[in-house]
Amino acid sequence: MSTDKYLFTSESVTEGHPDKVCDQISDAILDDVLRQDPNGRVACETFITVGLVIVGGEITTNAYVDVNGLTRDILKRIGYTDSKYGFNYKTCGILNSIGSQSPDIAQGVDTGGAGDQGLMIGYAINQTKELMPMPISLAHKLSIKLSEVRKAGILPFLGPDGKTQVTVEFVDGRPSRVDTVLISSQHTADILDNTGKKITQTAKDEIIQEVVLPVIPREMLDRNTKYLVNPTGKFVIGGPQSDTGMTGRKIIVDTYGGSAPHGGGAFSGKDPTKVDRSATYMARYIAKNLVAAGLCAECMVQLAYAIGIPEPVSVMVFTNGTGLVPNSRLTELVRKHFDLKPRGIIRELDLLRPIYCETAAYGHFGREDKGFTWEKTDKIDALIKDA
Repeated sequence: MSTDKYLFTSESVTEGHPDKVCDQISDAILDDVLRQDPNGRVACETFITVGLVIVGGEITTNAYVDVNGLTRDILKRIGYTDSKYGFNYKTCGILNSIGSQSPDIAQGVDTGGAGDQGLMIGYAINQTKELMPMPISLAHKLSIKLSEVRKAGILPFLGPDGKTQVTVEFVDGRPSRVDTVLISSQHTADILDNTGKKITQTAKDEIIQEVVLPVIPREMLDRNTKYLVNPTGKFVIGGPQSDTGMTGRKIIVDTYGGSAPHGGGAFSGKDPTKVDRSATYMARYIAKNLVAAGLCAECMVQLAYAIGIPEPVSVMVFTNGTGLVPNSRLTELVRKHFDLKPRGIIRELDLLRPIYCETAAYGHFGREDKGFTWEKTDKIDALIKDA
C-alpha cells in the first residue's frame, strides 16, 4: 500500500515586523476607543516607513484618543528604542489623518446589520492540542520565542524585526516530521564575522539552541531536519528602515498559515460590528467546537453577509470527508446552536472589550490568552447531544 507524502510550509513574523507594528498601532487605537466608548465605530489603518508613522481611517466616538501617545507607547513596547534598530519611538514623525465614519454605513449597522458585505472563514483541525495546523502553530511559537529571548536579554544581539518559517512533512495527511526550520532575525552588527557579510556560526548555534530546540518537539526533529538561520548572511538593517508596513498585510499569518482559505478582509483596526473581524472569530469558534466535539477531524466554516442585514446570506460547513455526520447536518446544527447575527456574535464572544492589541501579533487563533473567547469549547455537549 503506497503512502502519500508531501511538504507544507507556514510562516510567522515577530511583533517588530513593520506590518505587525501597524496592526498593533491600529488595534491599540481601537482598544482605547472601546475602553471609553463601547459603542464607538473604528476602521483604523496605519502605514509605517523610514522615520514616519501615518494613521488614517474612520472613527466615530465620544472618546478622546491620544493617537501620538499610543503610537509611541506601542513602538517603545515592541523595542524600537534606539537608532541602532533603524527606528526610534521618541524621534519618529507621526501623521494623524483620521476622519469619521460615513452615515450611510451607520444607518444599516445601528439597527443590528452587518458592517460590511463579505465572506469569512473559520478552520480547525486535530493536528495540535490547540486544534490548529501544525506548521503555523510552530511558526508562531518560534516568533514568540524570538521576542522572549530578545526581551529577556538571553540573546541581546537580536532586534525587534524577525520572521520564522516551518516546513512539515506529512504522511497520509498527518504530520510526520519537521523538514525545515527558517529563522530570519534582525540583529546588531557585533555578531558579524570578519567578512562583515554574515553572522558567526556561534550566533547561529545560539539561536538554534535558545529558540528552535525549546519550541519544536524533539520527536519531530531528525538528522535530516534543516536549520536555516539568516540565510542571506546578515539582517542588520531591519524594521521600518528596510521595509514599509501596513495594517492588514499579514492575513495568512493572522489566520491558518495557508492551510485554509481566507475571507475577504483583514482584522486589525476594525471594531466588531465589522463582520470581517467578528464573524471570522465566530467561524473559528464554530469550527473548533465541531472538531473538539469529535464530530469531525477537520472543519472549515464559511459565513457570508450583506451590509446592513443581520442574518448571514450563507452558512457552510465542510469537513473534507472527516465528518461523522453529513456536512448538511452539521450546518443545521450550526444554525441552531450559534447566533450568527452581528449583535449575537458580539454578545456571545464578548467583543466590546479592549482586547484587540494582543491579537495583533502571533496569530488570532490557537491561543489560550484570556481575551480570546472564540477559542472556548463550551458547545461540545450540546452539539454531541443533538448530532
